[in-house]
Amino acid sequence: MSENSPLERNTLWAPWRIKYIQGLGGKGDCFLCDYLARPEQDAEHHVLWRTEHAIVVFNKFPYNNGHLLIAPKRHIPDFEQATDEELLVLMRLVRDSQRILKKAIAPHGFNVGMNFGRCAGAGLPEHVHIHVVPRWNGDTNFMPVCNDTDVISQGLDELYRQLVELSENQPLGGSGG
Repeated sequence: MSENSPLERNTLWAPWRIKYIQGLGGKGDCFLCDYLARPEQDAEHHVLWRTEHAIVVFNKFPYNNGHLLIAPKRHIPDFEQATDEELLVLMRLVRDSQRILKKAIAPHGFNVGMNFGRCAGAGLPEHVHIHVVPRWNGDTNFMPVCNDTDVISQGLDELYRQLVELSENQPLGGSGG
C-alpha cells in the first residue's frame, strides 16, 4: 500500500491486555475479591493499601502512570448498597491516594471517576471501584489523540515500591487532615 493509503493500519502490540479482554465475559471472576483473599500476594498484585473496609490497588491496564483503583472490601455493584462508613473511607482513600501520588510523581492534576455498568465503561461492573488517575499538563499528546495509544512512563513494580515506601508513615482512610 502507498504511504498515505487510508486502508493502511498501524499496529502497536499490547499482548498483556489479552487477560483483560478474555475476562470481560467471565462470570463470577472478580480480581479484587481474589486479591482480598490473598494478602500474602499483595506485592505481586500491586495492592498498595488495605483498611478495615477498603483496598487500594494499581490498575493493571492504566490510563496513566500511577492509575489506582479504590474499592470496598465487600463485593457490591454500586454505592446504593454501601454503608456510610464504607463511603467515607473510600473518599478518604481518594484523598490519601492523591497525597501520596503528589509526593511520588508530582502530577499537575487528577481525574477521579467511576463507571457503573458495562455500558458505562465498567471493566468490572460487579465490584464498585473508584479510579484515581494522575495527570500532567501536556499528557494528552499525539499518541492518544491520533493513535488511541497510552504511553506509560514508569513500570508498575518501580512505582509500587516507591509508594509503599512513602506510605509507611501515612495514616490511611483516617480523619487526618
